[in-house]
Amino acid sequence: MKSFNTEYEHPAAESGDVYVESDPTKNVDDDGREKRTGTWLTASAHIITAVIGSGVLSLAWAIAQLGWIAGLLILVIFSFITYFTSTMLADCYRSPDPVTGKRNYTYMDVVRSYLGGRKVQLCGVAQYGNLIGITVGYTITASISLVAIGKANCFHDKGHDADCTLSSYPYMAAFGIIQIILSQIPNFHKLSFLSIMAAVMSFTYATIGIGLAIATVAGGKVGKTNMTGTVVGVDVTATQKIWRSFQAVGDIAFAYAYATVLIEIQDTLKSSPAENKSMKRASLVGVSTTTFFYVLCGCLGYAAFGNKAPGDFLTDFGFYEPFWLIDFANACIAFHLIGAYQVFAQPIFQFVEKRCNRNWPDNKFITSEYSVNIPFLGKFNISIFRLVWRTAYVVITTVVAMIFPFFNAILGLIGAASFWPLTVYFPVEMHIAQTKVKKYSPRWIGLKMLCWVCLIVSLLAAAGSIAGLISSVKTYKPFRTIHE
Repeated sequence: MKSFNTEYEHPAAESGDVYVESDPTKNVDDDGREKRTGTWLTASAHIITAVIGSGVLSLAWAIAQLGWIAGLLILVIFSFITYFTSTMLADCYRSPDPVTGKRNYTYMDVVRSYLGGRKVQLCGVAQYGNLIGITVGYTITASISLVAIGKANCFHDKGHDADCTLSSYPYMAAFGIIQIILSQIPNFHKLSFLSIMAAVMSFTYATIGIGLAIATVAGGKVGKTNMTGTVVGVDVTATQKIWRSFQAVGDIAFAYAYATVLIEIQDTLKSSPAENKSMKRASLVGVSTTTFFYVLCGCLGYAAFGNKAPGDFLTDFGFYEPFWLIDFANACIAFHLIGAYQVFAQPIFQFVEKRCNRNWPDNKFITSEYSVNIPFLGKFNISIFRLVWRTAYVVITTVVAMIFPFFNAILGLIGAASFWPLTVYFPVEMHIAQTKVKKYSPRWIGLKMLCWVCLIVSLLAAAGSIAGLISSVKTYKPFRTIHE
């Protein structure tokens, strides 16, 4: 095992603002870092992995709250908004020129270059708070999918009315152990294989969900649908209709958001063609693919279950048979979340390691790496600091998931708080600063109106999430079995 100091090598530079001099004999980019090899295809895989989560299977519930007209309209509108703002953010990766300017490696770096001041801190709180929340939420969601496999087998063997109570905690622990291993992947640049695998898994379980919904509709056993969704006095109370509609709008809006990792994804792209051009193409592919699956899952799921659509028609047992197919779909969800966890965790890892390298550049514990030969995998560089810190992070997020099994309700609130600044406000403000849009011009007014509309959506969604959170807290008991 060979030890070497990384203070002036790529691994240390990768997590800091360290610029190394370009050596013509080395394969490096214009900033002295290791040559980036990402393409619009790998970027598309990252985006799809980040965006298409198991939440795609809950869109039938969202449309049930809103109805055919509003549900479909909101799906399409937010797909356009997400793509539009992502193109503006992609142009800000370099500054001041989007093609030849200085690279910005993180979202905070971008905001610092174009806006500065307290907005940098606001960006950091919104971005990293959201990322941490997502990793906790994914731990819970993965365990729910794994529990659903056991329950599907139990229902098949003992009948749909059988007591098939299972604990999710062993599955959370297993998911955490897997993440400890995968967290040793050094940086975002090495995640392509994991994102491609996760993207394939997301396509698979979404397609299974669509197929099961089509089979239900074709069989004639469909639920009652309505142009305006759930009916007050029949399906829900007036208060429930309001709060659930707010929550549904937020769920749809947040389902498209990937601004938290867009800059980190763009930083993996090779410089020819220009990174902003490749990222815009990747965003178009990612958002278009996502919208296609969202519309199919949402609409066919609503057509199949009507106003009684479950929150997730795989894990909430909208379908019981064929049980083996339900098992396979839930396994795909778990595999997808294994990769998605890393996509959202890597920016957190890089942020902490960057700060530590900057503050303690002479500390061997932080900067040293060891070269280890791993059978079948070849040479692998291991950092003791990275091993300890990333393992501690995964353990903490897993424990939080166990303590707060209703954390997904909290995640909805976190999503509401971060959606507006990260997906809309900062991209718009930076676009105005970069292109020098004239104040009070038609374009300036239009962009400002977009900001205000999306702020209102975030506030309404936050109100809906708070109402759901209050309901969850009333029945909360720590470390209890939650899948009955």
